Amino acid sequence: MSIIKPHDGEKACVGNGVMVALVCESEEKVQQMYNKAIDLGASDEGKPGPRGEGGFYAAYFRDLDGHKLNFFTMPM
Repeated sequence: MSIIKPHDGEKACVGNGVMVALVCESEEKVQQMYNKAIDLGASDEGKPGPRGEGGFYAAYFRDLDGHKLNFFTMPM
């Protein structure tokens, strides 16, 4: 867990400065969970794909209340 200032420099509030990250067991599960979130009305904040180096694979979205969430997987 980490606590940081919002990336955009604005005041922390619902959907700004908060992100929940949920681990998945595979890239396929990240894709499946992201697709389900979008199907249920979430908005895209970063389609599933590799991020950086080292095998980090993630997808980002906002729920209907504006909270930013992430599904991710990393190699063991």
